[in-house]
Amino acid sequence: MQARGEMILYYNPENGAPARQTALMKSVFVRMGVRIRNVRPEEVNETVGYLAGLKGFEKREADDSAGQKTGSEEALPKISEQVLVLKGFSGGRLDQLLASLRRAGVPKIDLKAVLTEHNSGWTFYHLYEEIREEHASMTGEQGT
Repeated sequence: MQARGEMILYYNPENGAPARQTALMKSVFVRMGVRIRNVRPEEVNETVGYLAGLKGFEKREADDSAGQKTGSEEALPKISEQVLVLKGFSGGRLDQLLASLRRAGVPKIDLKAVLTEHNSGWTFYHLYEEIREEHASMTGEQGT
């Protein structure tokens, strides 16, 4: 059923969305034949391209550019909100996905992005910062 190569990278922070909400959302993805990739907190320094399984993107080295170990808790940036990154969706399928989530009663997830050639080389955390900033400017909310 998943002939389109559609995938969703889903980040749910610790103490984030309730299990029932997550199960509802994932059931919509499964019914639509969309592959789900859960992004774990220890993966936020990986590139979005790597997490989405794009060719040419490999797991990052253990050291970050400042020479700190990315595997240590102190070096990992924290994401406090749910994030969806969508890969391979046409406009119509994206509309269908969002409508299906609404019909299923899944609360709106504010931080969503589409995987692009431009952002695929960014770390997941960098993409999160960009979409959080964009959302805040569009809604008039102050960043945290």
